[in-house]
Amino acid sequence: MSEPVPVLINAGGGTAASKGDKLEAEVRAAFADVEIDIDLLLLDGRDIQAAAAQYAHLPLVVVGGGDGTLGCAAGALIKGKAALGILPLGTRNHLARELDVPLDLPGAAGLIAKGFRRRIDVARVNGRLFVNNASIGIYPELVRGRDARQKRLNLPKSLAAIPAAWAALKRLRHHRLRLNSPQGEREIVTPMLFVGNNHYALEAGQLGKRSALDDGLLSVFAVAARRRRALLGFALRTLAGRADPAEDFAALGDVPELTVTGRSHHIDVALDGEVEELRMPLKFTIDRRALVVVAAEVR
Repeated sequence: MSEPVPVLINAGGGTAASKGDKLEAEVRAAFADVEIDIDLLLLDGRDIQAAAAQYAHLPLVVVGGGDGTLGCAAGALIKGKAALGILPLGTRNHLARELDVPLDLPGAAGLIAKGFRRRIDVARVNGRLFVNNASIGIYPELVRGRDARQKRLNLPKSLAAIPAAWAALKRLRHHRLRLNSPQGEREIVTPMLFVGNNHYALEAGQLGKRSALDDGLLSVFAVAARRRRALLGFALRTLAGRADPAEDFAALGDVPELTVTGRSHHIDVALDGEVEELRMPLKFTIDRRALVVVAAEVR
């Protein structure tokens, strides 16, 4: 490549933060090994989108972080021509796993050097982009509480999740929502609504996985209405990524677009694990094959 490849890393999140002072040297070594010259920027997560927009005209922009970071960057990159290269430096790295991106830095850099591109869908709610899923209800409350306790008490996420789950359940309310889609209209009462970018499996052993990333459909699920004690187990399983598909979810269908209305004027929405307050109604859409990513070659 004729000019250095920009590598934008959310230095404060997930694996990146745990590497501390070793992060920069490890990233530089990984790309040096595959003979890619880079322009490395270690950034606050809030600055990722603006930095990605600055480089969106280039052929390739590499972003290091979790799914929320990748979603922020993708919102800028689809306006240009850059492909998104992924350094999986988050906690769960769902998108990287589904694209078969190696989870170690040397492996991810090696994949980026091979340069295989593919197009995937991105979804939006009220214009805000997400690459995996969005949810309203108890999950955004859990995330806010967990992250606040993790920061204040310097706890691992797994430990911060326990008091966060209990606090969220004490404030639990079931949302009465009206869903409008090309399939029709329905009313539901649920503590959590989940909308996925492409079809999410609920089968045992496949929970949270997608069979495709370019099917052009939103996958809609609701959590069954329950008493607080029963929901405590659900909350902890969800934060640990181990929800029970048979017990916890009801599939409402796959749709190309969805509008959600309710009694509130504003509501918290978790977008790829990052919580934002959005105005109701919530309008979900999907942009087919809008994002170019560097991924493992499809066989």
